[in-house]
Amino acid sequence: MTAQELPKVLLVEDSASNALVYQSYLKGKCRVLIAENGQSALDLLTCETISLLITDVRLPDMSGMDILDHVRSSIPSIPVIVITAFGSVDLVVDAMRRGATDFLSKPFDKARLEVTVTNILKRQHLQYVVDEYQKTFERDRFHQMIGASLPMQGVYRIIESCAASKASVFITGESGTGKELCSEALHEESNRSGKPFVAINCAAIPRELIESEVFGHVKGAFTGAASAREGAALRASGGTLFLDEIGEMPMDLQSKLLRFIQSGTFSPVGSSKEIKVDVRFICATNRDPLLEVREGRFREDLYYRLHVIPLHMPPLRERGKDVLQLAGEFLQQYSKDENKSFRDFDACVCDFFMKYSWPGNVRELSNVIRNIVVLNEGATVLRSMLPSTLAQSADGLGSSYNSAQLIYANSSHSNHTPETDTLETDTVLSSDPLVDMSGSDSTDLRRDAGTILPLWKEERRIIESAIEKCGGNIPRAAALLEISASTIYRKKQGWEKSASKPERELGSL
Repeated sequence: MTAQELPKVLLVEDSASNALVYQSYLKGKCRVLIAENGQSALDLLTCETISLLITDVRLPDMSGMDILDHVRSSIPSIPVIVITAFGSVDLVVDAMRRGATDFLSKPFDKARLEVTVTNILKRQHLQYVVDEYQKTFERDRFHQMIGASLPMQGVYRIIESCAASKASVFITGESGTGKELCSEALHEESNRSGKPFVAINCAAIPRELIESEVFGHVKGAFTGAASAREGAALRASGGTLFLDEIGEMPMDLQSKLLRFIQSGTFSPVGSSKEIKVDVRFICATNRDPLLEVREGRFREDLYYRLHVIPLHMPPLRERGKDVLQLAGEFLQQYSKDENKSFRDFDACVCDFFMKYSWPGNVRELSNVIRNIVVLNEGATVLRSMLPSTLAQSADGLGSSYNSAQLIYANSSHSNHTPETDTLETDTVLSSDPLVDMSGSDSTDLRRDAGTILPLWKEERRIIESAIEKCGGNIPRAAALLEISASTIYRKKQGWEKSASKPERELGSL
């Protein structure tokens, strides 16, 4: 790669000597542009294509935090590293909350800066490759399915590839992922789209009626059969028969279904007459079909008859920004239905939607958005409008996020000591409403928990063990621990500074 092809890094540093040193650290890795103040940095950001911004906090004309805010609001794709010689816990937490990618406390050595910058640029390049791939192949919707993520692009391509075939398709996926929408898309893409699409939910029909629902019955076949009735198999002739929750089908009916798939013929309940139909089978389940076979709840021969083309619907938590796209679609649809004026989501709500695991998948998201629209008024969905159960999850995510930032900040702070971690641990434990540290029971509780070490001790043990196993190679240890090498350097610096101080043990809980 020539010098002109190297990524551009903008360094905002008012000390000319420091700027030259940092520039020399990164020589050969990137092209470093230097700005001596905030205004020069903002000017360069408007006329240059910058891959990474490194800014000092204290500048002659403005704060590095102001530059960070500008980049996050106008060019959010640019990662930002904040550096300062006057680090504090509050400053680090504030920088990370504003969107900084990393934080370096002066003084730092060449290896520390080099590893941090290299890792960020590698991640950025990988994201660029993924984005370019998506621009080439992505669709943000396909029939009634919505989503531009890579997992959904794979689903769309499988549907297109197998739609024209008569081969059976076996759709798996968690509840609420859109398996029925997928089956409808398969039907619409096929040459059977002009023929009926008939869906049967095997879990929603009583056991004694499911055979009649699938195959129909003749008059008088059983008590209450006052007239003959066509089953789903006959109604779907020439088209597609979708059997949802196929794992719920009784074993005795599974054998009759197997014969139907093999021969294309069936007999209605109470009749000896054979009826031949041309049907394409699509089935779906939220269970593991092979596990169902192994445990004897699903016929192995039926499984192999149906499981010709497997298609997995990804859970919502694996679909990235599809969450926001779906939420926007639901918000627009339900606002129109309920005659409300909602148009978008607050940034805090979007952040929570991306972090939440969505155990109920798209169905849960749809219900949440409808709840918000029906019970609230306004143009923007705020965090306070989240349903109570979801709001509790939001508070939990926020607490975990803030705690992680605090640990990160402490590891960066030059005055960080194990003692401060111990005090913070005491505070957390004593404030837990489920743990009463007073009274006679506290002695037993303290004795039982005596083997629990403070978080900072466990963290140090894990990191030092990883470094030892990697032969002292810190970047390799960091890669295996899936953290930045600069994080390990910061923590080691904190441990070394506190080594001369007497270590206060946590004692008993």
